[in-house]
Amino acid sequence: MQTMDPIAATPEGALASPAVARNTGPILEVLSAHMPGRGRVLEIAAGSGQHAAAFAAGLPGLDWTPSDPSAEARASITAWAAAANLPNLRPPLALDVLDPATWPEEPLQAVVCINMIHISPWTATEGLMALAGSRLETGGLLVLYGPYREADAPLAPSNAAFDDSLKARDPAWGLRDRDAVAAAAKAEGLALTLRLEMPANNLMLLFRRVPTVPSVSNRDVADLPPGQSRG
Repeated sequence: MQTMDPIAATPEGALASPAVARNTGPILEVLSAHMPGRGRVLEIAAGSGQHAAAFAAGLPGLDWTPSDPSAEARASITAWAAAANLPNLRPPLALDVLDPATWPEEPLQAVVCINMIHISPWTATEGLMALAGSRLETGGLLVLYGPYREADAPLAPSNAAFDDSLKARDPAWGLRDRDAVAAAAKAEGLALTLRLEMPANNLMLLFRRVPTVPSVSNRDVADLPPGQSRG
């Protein structure tokens, strides 16, 4: 399980993170305002499972499915789910954003990804966008949370130090440029619709799946009778 936070084991076998305990409330407040009232939600890189249990409890109309490629993380998610005993919290999936064979087939109303982009290689961000672009229904929501670099805002000293520590641990990690993330999302049919400042110099970025516009090939145009166009 990839994390930069101190992790403690609870007596029940679940893992607990102080950072998750601090940010759950602010994140849930945003989710409550923007998530659909009902539908299927996939959480990517769910980590310890604390978020999944809290969000499923706070958003009872949503069918919440956490996922993580780490067996350790999935064991912790399962322990948190057992303690919560919620009918709308599903067993964790062994999902890897780099492996489409592990992605669910069913359409989704929302995808949530918290604190993954900066502790994974850039290819993981591209995989996340490909997953959301292919599985979200039109108008579906992609929610990202974490620290970012922004061209129009100075980098907070704490985020600069955090970025250095990430790169020291793995050169492929590090804070991503917000515009680069938005461009990767746009390439998969996802439009950035909202940027929200969060505590501890984090951001929440909300994307919507836009309708796909069918393309018209040159051959299609050539086959049309004179004076007619496709529309």
